[in-house]
Amino acid sequence: MNTPYDNNIKLTSFSHGGGCGCKIAPGVLADILKNSSGFPVPEELLVGIETSDDAAVYKLNDEQALIATTDFFMPIVDDPYDFGRIAATNAISDVYAMGGTPIMALALVGMPINKLPIETIGKIIKGGESICSEAGIPIAGGHTIDSAEPIYGLVVMGLVHPSKIKRNADAKAGDVLILGKPLGVGILSAALKKDALDTAGYATMIASTTKLNKPGIALSNLSGVHALTDVTGFGLLGHLLEIARGSGLTAKLSMGKVPLLSNVQQLASNGFITGASARNWDGYGHDVILGNDISAVQKALLTDPQTSGGLLVSCEPSAVADILALFAREGFAQAAVIGEMTNGQARVEVSV
Repeated sequence: MNTPYDNNIKLTSFSHGGGCGCKIAPGVLADILKNSSGFPVPEELLVGIETSDDAAVYKLNDEQALIATTDFFMPIVDDPYDFGRIAATNAISDVYAMGGTPIMALALVGMPINKLPIETIGKIIKGGESICSEAGIPIAGGHTIDSAEPIYGLVVMGLVHPSKIKRNADAKAGDVLILGKPLGVGILSAALKKDALDTAGYATMIASTTKLNKPGIALSNLSGVHALTDVTGFGLLGHLLEIARGSGLTAKLSMGKVPLLSNVQQLASNGFITGASARNWDGYGHDVILGNDISAVQKALLTDPQTSGGLLVSCEPSAVADILALFAREGFAQAAVIGEMTNGQARVEVSV
């Protein structure tokens, strides 16, 4: 495969997993956290760890709340500049997913100094800086270490009005579900790692993973938007299940309405599926009901880890037209209605 990066160094060869596919599997993570000791929670902490939301939110005053989040991972692509861009886009997304406006970032950099040229490391950092510039925020500092695998990401802070925070646990029965970006990034990355992704596929992957989820800012101003999150390492099913659990509702998903990146269905059929997809299913599949007509490939797409994936919106039906128009204006042409929230057991039900 030919990509715009023409160097002998393959960043992905240094890492055991790439992008959000590096996440600890949801089942293992639950086991790690289940015995965490309780601690005093100040009333100013408006959003913490209780519903696995995208970021922490701390009330500063009656007009402002601080959003704080961090994300970092190992290379998903070999081009260092693209790696930096993808990692930064992914990290900033969590602020947008809370309905906030990012204000500042700190860089997290871990690099095998004796194996990677300084020039390559510099390109990773410059890629992250370019996305922060696009988001209108500075990288105001950070931390670096010498590590066995390349790691890059950001701590990101943002602001939101306390009354406009969009949690992942506030969906209501009767809500419509809208997905902002098509699925398939993990499938494309699996093909890339095996040199089976063509130039067009690579361009599709980069375009999706470096597109900032800026509609989240405007979505915070819409009263019809009840819950908001972004789809990342746990796949669409995993993050939709977080909405269902947090809201105490059933999420009904229509597979035929879920937008997909070009050619990912064929690539998945050819076996280009990440190991994280199976780990995701093992972690939460007991709370997902798949229709009899859902194929193994479709299941893989729904559990596919999305690096820098799209916003997932739960909104009242009357707000759908405005939300789709908002996504379209911001360049998210494939945003689509994919299901609904209903009364019932906290789980996801998938039909064709």
